[in-house]
Amino acid sequence: MKYGGGSLADHEKISRAVLAVSKEVKKGVQVAVVVSAMGKTTDTLLTVANNACGGNIDRRELDDILAMGERTSIRLFTAILNAVGLDSRYFDPLDQDWPIITDDVFTDANPITEECDDRIKRYILPLVEKGVVPVIAGFVGRTADGRITTLGRGGSDTTAFILARALKADEVILVTDADGIMSADPKIIANPQKLPEIDVGTLVALADSGAKFIHTKALKYKDSCTNVRVISHTHGDLRENGTLITGALESELDVNIANNSPALSITIVGKGICDAPLIMQKLAEETRVHSSLIGLSVNHNSMILYAVQEGDPELLLEKIHDIVIKHKETIAMSVKLSLAFLKIHGVGLEKTPGIIGKVSDTLRTHGINIFGILTITSSILLFVDWNLKEIALNVVKESLRGGEK
Repeated sequence: MKYGGGSLADHEKISRAVLAVSKEVKKGVQVAVVVSAMGKTTDTLLTVANNACGGNIDRRELDDILAMGERTSIRLFTAILNAVGLDSRYFDPLDQDWPIITDDVFTDANPITEECDDRIKRYILPLVEKGVVPVIAGFVGRTADGRITTLGRGGSDTTAFILARALKADEVILVTDADGIMSADPKIIANPQKLPEIDVGTLVALADSGAKFIHTKALKYKDSCTNVRVISHTHGDLRENGTLITGALESELDVNIANNSPALSITIVGKGICDAPLIMQKLAEETRVHSSLIGLSVNHNSMILYAVQEGDPELLLEKIHDIVIKHKETIAMSVKLSLAFLKIHGVGLEKTPGIIGKVSDTLRTHGINIFGILTITSSILLFVDWNLKEIALNVVKESLRGGEK
């Protein structure tokens, strides 16, 4: 289980956390614990360091400072576990058997997963199997040459997911301030609902839009075989239902042809189309009746519908045209047939600057026109000529792997 900073903010919360761990260990459950810094310790250290240094602090020095929050938490948590009669041992990044090895991108380091897996199996797993409770500093890493790093926001979740994968854990329990993942941010919406279950892909869509329930960088380390449960620390019971997170993410950027059949696009132009939601609804519903709607794009004076080109599309086009000529907001339509629907996807797409420019430039140099482009939830959707789909697929794939400039 991983305890977030809010669940360790004072002695009462830490005692409740230790009691919850103790209950599970006494039931014979094999447990490993990842802890964050207490409360807002990391934010406080970051603010003080930046203000005192005028924002010019070296990133290596900053990581060494920020890691102190977690390095304090592991010592405190372990001391209390030992005080209640459990056999426990903390892992500090300066220990020889520290498990989380990273690159040297200070303040946003990336774990070297093969090295982490090997060290977790060598140093952590034997303790767990003996019934010892290892307490590992979340958010913190160490380079191969011994320099302390931090993993960026959501880093403690990253630590937990890497440990869980190497240990082949049955479950990861994320103990937080909230009862689970909510239908909206409670700071914005008065009465959000707790979601009993959510798929990783859906969760990433929320993260991309700014709702950082769990950071995308952490989620890419989640194993598909390990469920994750998000619960509140207030219950003091690690068996609370909370929200179950299922599935896993693709870890690398890739592209595939998303539809086996050709697609078509229907462009409707007019005046104030986006101010006429009932017309947009009619157009979308008519498309769904006669085809499969792939996507749509709307601005103030136009709307583009992307649909599967099934059989004879004439009936669909006639029905759409009937709607267009019946309303003053819609003036005319145009159609593009025989399009291929390509989907670029993968974790970190939204943090890859220039990816759309790189892909479009690659297609341009090969004489392939883009007839439509949509971006959503760590995906870029492209529409190109159906007859050029294989060439487009191959050159975009090569570009994503670094072969095209």
